[in-house]
Order: sequence, then structure tokens, then C-alpha cells
Amino acid sequence: MLDQLIDLVGDRNALALGGALIGVLFGVLAQRSRFCLRAATLEIAHGEAGGRLATWLFAFATALIITQALILLGLFDTGAVRQLNNRGSLSGSIIGGLMFGCGMTLTRACGSRMLVLSATGNLRALLSGMVFAVVAQMSRDGALSRVRSAINDWWTIDSSSRDMIAMLHIGHGGALLFGACWLALGIVIALRCKLRVATWLTSAGVGLMVAAAWAFNYAMSTSSFEMAPVHSLSFTSPSADVLMYVLSPPGTGLSFDLALIPGVFLGSFLAAAAGGDLKLEGFRDGASMRRYIAGGCLMGFGGVLAGGCAVGAGVSGASIFAVTAWIVLWSMWIGAVLTDRLLDQKKFWGFGHVVP
Repeated sequence: MLDQLIDLVGDRNALALGGALIGVLFGVLAQRSRFCLRAATLEIAHGEAGGRLATWLFAFATALIITQALILLGLFDTGAVRQLNNRGSLSGSIIGGLMFGCGMTLTRACGSRMLVLSATGNLRALLSGMVFAVVAQMSRDGALSRVRSAINDWWTIDSSSRDMIAMLHIGHGGALLFGACWLALGIVIALRCKLRVATWLTSAGVGLMVAAAWAFNYAMSTSSFEMAPVHSLSFTSPSADVLMYVLSPPGTGLSFDLALIPGVFLGSFLAAAAGGDLKLEGFRDGASMRRYIAGGCLMGFGGVLAGGCAVGAGVSGASIFAVTAWIVLWSMWIGAVLTDRLLDQKKFWGFGHVVP
């Protein structure tokens, strides 16, 4: 079927169609489930373990389980995945993860959540998302790229040290079982806080989209005559790509990532419209705006430095057990918790509390 689609529309258009479809489905599921790493992190920071944590665990565990199942079934091979086969940066993972975690607390949303909220009429998320994309582009290819590259070079590891499954000798079956343990924890928390079954399903659907992106891009890499990078969902570099595609003269061909961002926006808008969640929201005061701009800057630089956002590293990278992705994920948790305690619970530096 994929070969027929490529013959019909061409390689790049097939990639774009896949990105758009997965993006729309992700947008619908993320909007309905309220999936967000920041929300889950702050539940833990406040001594709770409720619905937001259960939602994140369902998505996270489903991504791990389905991705590892695809590998066991021979439907996905990590041999060409950048996160496992290139040299990695531990300094970038730690510092970038901390910065991203700090930023997502300031903006009250992770990267994917900002895009989802923007589609529902949240102007705070829209502004911070635009700042996020601009700074990500500056950090990747622009004025901040040398700083980012220098930090990345402080502490690096070989590709042979990036595969946790190989390092721990657990095999893909053991990795799948590990994901099942996280899923069981999510079920326990969901039952305790009486989370709706619909939220169980939509949260798991978010993780399913991560695995679907792995499978689709891998299948395209084996069927397409053009170079098709094997990757899953992420929102840092794709946001920068969309920004440059819109601002630069036409010339860059379509890709999975270029179609992913508008797909997520459209899916989120449709889900919000169907659920009556469309609402125009703005800033309360100047302090709030400063907070969101600062958060967007930290997330943009931190996401590129870390090699991924809360989804790109925290779920997609973790689902293939890339060492650097797990370090990024834990660094994001730490950065978010510390920022919440220093700013929101103590009201330091004039940021204080803002409308969530």
C-alpha cells in the first residue's frame, strides 16, 4: 500500500501526508486527553499523583510498549535512528533538559501542549510558541548555534554508549515488560483518582501516535528512493522548520515534519471545536507576558541543545531507550520542579502566579 501511495503522489508528498495524518490524530488525542509533561511533573512537585500523571504515564507507557513490539515483530529497526547511532552529548542533555523543564513551567505547557493550546485560542501559548520556534531556529542554525554547539561538546559519548537496552542486557522483550510496569502504575493511579475511561484511551492514543510515526518513517526509509530520516514525533526542530518554510522563499520540499505541525494544530482545533473548548484567552498583565517570553526562550534553546522536546526526547527517544533521551527526560522533570518551587511557590523575581 505504501509503495502504491509513493507511486501515486511521490516520495515527499507521501511523507507529508503521513505527517499530516499522524499530526491530526495526535492533535485530537492530545487535546482531548490534556496530555502534558509539565502538568504531570507539577503534580509530583505538589505531592500529588492524580489524573495528569496518569494521563502522561498512559501515553509514555503505550509508546514504549508498541515501539518495542514493532521492533520484536520486525516492523521497525533502530539501525538508522540518529538518537542511537550518532555521537551524543551528555552536557547538552543535562543542561538542555534543565532549561526546557524550567521553560515549560514558566509557559505552563510543554512544546506539544503549547501548539494544542494555541489552536484552541490561547494567545499566551501562541506567543510563547512563536518565541519557542524563533529561538529554536537561532539555536540550530542562527546566532545561538555556536553557543549551543560549544555546550554540546563539553561532555560527549560514543554511539556505542547510547543504547540502554544493550547496556543493561534486557533485550527488547525486557524493554517491553518495563513499559508494561509503567502502564500498570498509570492504571493504578487512574483507578484511584477515578479517571474517565475515555481519557485512558485518548492518552494511550497519544503514545500510539509516537509508535506510528516510528513505523511510518521507517517504512518510508525502506520504500522511498529519497533519503527519509527515521524519526518519530518531536516539536522543536519541526517548529523551526515550519517557521523558516513560512518566512523563506519557496524551495524547500515537503516533509513529514513540515506537515506534522499544521496537522497537530488542525486536529487540536477540530477536537476543541467539537468539545466546546474554543476560547480566546490573553495575558493578565505585563509580568505574565515576561514570564511566557522567558519560558519560550528557554524551551527553544534547551530543546535544540537537548536534541528534543518533552515528546521528541521524553517520549519518542525514551521509547527506543536512548540513554541521552532518558537523561533529558529526568533533567526536564528536575528543572520543572525546581522552577515551580522557586517561582510559583515562593513568588521570586517578579513572575509570581499567572493564569494557568
